[in-house]
Amino acid sequence: MSVLTEQGDLNQARQAAARPRRRFSDVAALPVATHPFKRFLDVTVAGFALLLFLPLLLVVMLAIRLETPGQAIFRQRRTGYRGRVFTIYKFRTMTVTEDSGKVQQATKNDKRVTPIGGLLRKLSIDELPQLWNVLKGDMSIVGPRPHALAHDEYYGALIATYAARFRARPGLTGYAQVNGLRGEIRDSRDMSDRVAADNSYIETWSPALDIAILVRTVPLIFGDPRAY
Repeated sequence: MSVLTEQGDLNQARQAAARPRRRFSDVAALPVATHPFKRFLDVTVAGFALLLFLPLLLVVMLAIRLETPGQAIFRQRRTGYRGRVFTIYKFRTMTVTEDSGKVQQATKNDKRVTPIGGLLRKLSIDELPQLWNVLKGDMSIVGPRPHALAHDEYYGALIATYAARFRARPGLTGYAQVNGLRGEIRDSRDMSDRVAADNSYIETWSPALDIAILVRTVPLIFGDPRAY
């Protein structure tokens, strides 16, 4: 299976916006959610990474606690596979810990982001606690990035194919992210493009596609202008 690289793939997926919504709890599971290779990759990568980054995790937790009062780990409810709600773990990078009916997305030069938090977000270190979510089975290494429940409700009402993202476990990285569809959502088109990419990934998934996305993620850790 070749990796999706052409803009035409995204344009084709966007056209699905006019299709009616479906109840994905009643739809047969796709290979992206059931293939044993994907779970093997998740457990192997997440387990190894947790051991490798354990000293870094401890240092970051201490730095966060020393910088501002509050817990080092931020918890927020997100929607996962087949619409199941789970608690996601991240390093706290802001002075707020929103998990309510209204959640303000981070923006460039967001004053809520702490100095240490800004560095963690720039290098995507704030996402490392999600490796535990992967081991638990809430998430996958590769898949659609999960959004806050308030954003799921809002964009789910605007985009007909939004809920189709829940046919796969949410991921630490994904096809949308490696194609530049990351960061602040300025209008509904930004989210429509992200949803289109997520659904293209789900419908064309293969082990080779996951590996290719992982390879393309590595350089973004050190230089993604949309990470803030």
